[in-house]
Amino acid sequence: MKVAIVHDWLITYAGAERVVEQILALYPSADIFSMVDFLADDQRGFVQGKKAQTSFIQKLPFAEKKYRGYLPLMPLAVEQLDVSAYDLVISSSHAVAKGIITGPDQLHICYCHSPIRYAWDMQHQYLREAGLTSGPKSWLARWFLHKMRLWDLRTVNGVNYFISNSDYIGRRIKKIYGRDATTIYPNVAVEDFPLVESKDDIYVTASRMVPYKKVDLIVRAFARMPDKKLVVIGDGPQWDKVKAAAAPNIELLGYQPFDVLKDYISRAKAFVFAAEEDFGIIPVEAQACGTPVIAFGKGGACETIIEGETGVFFDEQTEESICSAVKVFSDTFTLDPQRIRQNAERFSTTVFRQTFQSFVQERCEEFFKDRREK
Repeated sequence: MKVAIVHDWLITYAGAERVVEQILALYPSADIFSMVDFLADDQRGFVQGKKAQTSFIQKLPFAEKKYRGYLPLMPLAVEQLDVSAYDLVISSSHAVAKGIITGPDQLHICYCHSPIRYAWDMQHQYLREAGLTSGPKSWLARWFLHKMRLWDLRTVNGVNYFISNSDYIGRRIKKIYGRDATTIYPNVAVEDFPLVESKDDIYVTASRMVPYKKVDLIVRAFARMPDKKLVVIGDGPQWDKVKAAAAPNIELLGYQPFDVLKDYISRAKAFVFAAEEDFGIIPVEAQACGTPVIAFGKGGACETIIEGETGVFFDEQTEESICSAVKVFSDTFTLDPQRIRQNAERFSTTVFRQTFQSFVQERCEEFFKDRREK
């Protein structure tokens, strides 16, 4: 079979790109398609040094830095990518990749990281965070997102099978697209995180400081618990807001290289996570070290953390709820690093490859056998 892999954009190596890396490892002869590809030469290891076939957006002014600004053109752009010569098309989509045009004798499997978040149920949150709640720019954005929803629904029929990266996203796919999805959790490099059974008396949180990660909320909560030490790793647009909320028991380290991040996570008494994520890789990485997680009990965290065994949940994104969860954790949680590590291994790269390959093989056998018989 000729295989094409379609990804939204290739800019960096993050969670969605880790999935692309493993799909390409399973299908090394596949060709890659993307809206834009601005990966540096020294970052191309995860795509085996290949360069994607890109859309016209690649050549537009300032596309390397401002590619998101061309989102209104991306539905048109993805439809211009020609994959008609391929038998199997695998799209890795959190924006427009699933809209690739395929024919009746091509099998299109979409690994859906999420339906377009800012166009559907998270629209109002994104408009607030972008300062677009009123005025002409707000109405222009709302009109565009309305058009994006219509296009997104129209392209659903071009997908033969949906894979969701969590049951949570599977429910979003069902709600928005009216389609069933099979959950295959994204791969986490569990093998890169050694089990550490001896823990220090510190709590750790780490992420990019953007609004939905709620790092400032975690910092404000720990400022109310002066006997608990919190280490914060990461930087981003909300750095000043986080710094202003910090108290003497809170240490802000800013951006740190992977080895430093891993060291702190592995030694932490608990990792604290307040975002509502589709899946959430870093809580799994913490558990791979045998570190329990105190997390907001919504989204993918509910599927990767076992309450009372590998962590505890808080019910609301409030300071009070976090403080209560930390108290419950301190008073009642019994640490079992081996059990926590065992839970993380459910999301290993090996498990992902085996599950994904089996799914695709079965669907290919069904699809192409049916075509031959007809």
